[in-house]
Amino acid sequence: MREHLLAAIAAAPGLDALDAVRVDALGKQGRVTQLLKTLGGMTPDQRQAEGPRIHALREAVTEAIGTRKMALETAALNARLASETLDMTLPAEVPMAGTIHPVSQVMDELAEIFADLGFAVATGPEIETDWHNFTALNIPETHPARAMHDTFYLAGSEDGDERTTPRVLRTHTSPVQIRTMLDQKPPIRIIAPGRTYRSDSDATHTPMFHQVEGLVIDKGITLGHLKWTLETFLKAFFERDDIVLRLRPSYFPFTEPSAEIDVGYTVIKGKRVIGGSGDAADGGWMEVLGSGMVHPKVIEACGLDPAEWQGFAFGCGIDRLAMLKYGMDDLRAFFDGDIRWLKHYGFSSLDVPTLSGGVGA
Repeated sequence: MREHLLAAIAAAPGLDALDAVRVDALGKQGRVTQLLKTLGGMTPDQRQAEGPRIHALREAVTEAIGTRKMALETAALNARLASETLDMTLPAEVPMAGTIHPVSQVMDELAEIFADLGFAVATGPEIETDWHNFTALNIPETHPARAMHDTFYLAGSEDGDERTTPRVLRTHTSPVQIRTMLDQKPPIRIIAPGRTYRSDSDATHTPMFHQVEGLVIDKGITLGHLKWTLETFLKAFFERDDIVLRLRPSYFPFTEPSAEIDVGYTVIKGKRVIGGSGDAADGGWMEVLGSGMVHPKVIEACGLDPAEWQGFAFGCGIDRLAMLKYGMDDLRAFFDGDIRWLKHYGFSSLDVPTLSGGVGA
């Protein structure tokens, strides 16, 4: 039996054949197993004589099976290595790392939407002059925004030129509108996204935040153009067709007439969701934008004739738009640098906003 089993093991052509030999020899009904069962019916003298022989048979078969299995596995591996090749000169695939901050994502969404409406993206310095930030925008000397507790003023020499000093951290991106009107002839259609600074800090305000403003200067511009532009923008941004706007009279020094833009919302499962009529029983109105027709004094300060050129302007917080769209409730978390927050609310670099696929895709 020993010679027969060892010969069968050595001749096994593959792992399946070897396993069949193992079952035939060492399985529950295997021949070696049956011999082991006979030891219980032997006399002590017979067991003493036959026991070592039977156990030696089992050990020899077990060892031969293990050796043959290793040889077959090695042969199979060598065959794979000989037939399969890997080009080590190819560059390794680098996994995606990091996420896009919600503010950056919303900026891209804004640029995509307004580009479709014919707007260009304009930028300007974050360290501004008092003239660009306040005076040219028809903000009087006594306006609260000019107070030290609201605005960050920078130390610097007074050279007597109001267009160069004093300097401030811009409190809005409206100075970009002024610089654009000074440098570019109308018609003008721009949005100005960027960082702004005000001395304020709580759950919905931070000393540094992000704002986007829009400006259109052309002939024959009316309040109707403003309403259509904002309605089209908000429908595309929130990806809903049931956006309802309410223009509420307000006051801004740089626009006349001025209007706060309220948007209707609906309460769903205890949360406010943008969309629906604000007059509904389960809804209300939420302020999202400030807007108005550009004040003639602002147009005149930029060297244009307000009798020939008219325009509208609007502005809102980018951080606030991100909070409303993506369900974040504390503005301070935007700047805490908590990687867990960013992993949860961040976007893949492949999530490029498109109007065809949805700006929030």
